[in-house]
Amino acid sequence: MAGKMIEGPDGRYIVGTVKIGEKGQIVIPKDARDLLGIEPGDTLLVLVDRKQGIALVDNERFRHFATGVLAMQEEAPTDPGGETGR
Repeated sequence: MAGKMIEGPDGRYIVGTVKIGEKGQIVIPKDARDLLGIEPGDTLLVLVDRKQGIALVDNERFRHFATGVLAMQEEAPTDPGGETGR
């Protein structure tokens, strides 16, 4: 489906459809791989939400997200009335 991407709002795209193979595998469309710079050998994190579906996230984006979350936790003030304050 090369060249038939549909660009949506906020940098989102519809790049095509995939079929699940006999072994449960899918092929990520080339347009999607090119947009995200995904190459053979890269590792992707698979996220599942029963209502919204499946998302694939490359490790570098997830690492960046997780690092930001952890940094915010370190900066958060402790709650003096919390469990340790009783």
